Amino acid sequence: AAAAALRLLPLGKTQSPESLLDIAARKVAEKWPFQQVEERFERIPEPVQRRIVYWSFPRSEKEICMYSSFNTGAEDPAATPGVATA
Repeated sequence: AAAAALRLLPLGKTQSPESLLDIAARKVAEKWPFQQVEERFERIPEPVQRRIVYWSFPRSEKEICMYSSFNTGAEDPAATPGVATA
């Protein structure tokens, strides 16, 4: 079965399996904000930190737009303390 699956891929285009580090970092990033991970564990190796941060960012354009939009929840800018009005 494995040999048959390999024949379906173009020559020279084999895929390597995802690393255990990436799988674990992705699962951590799905469950907890990075700040909580930093606070919970004393020492996190730098390569592990980098992969968790990498997987913490949204992947789809829709998610990026959703998280990058700034909305304070106030309908009237004058109702928001510290916001100057013209």
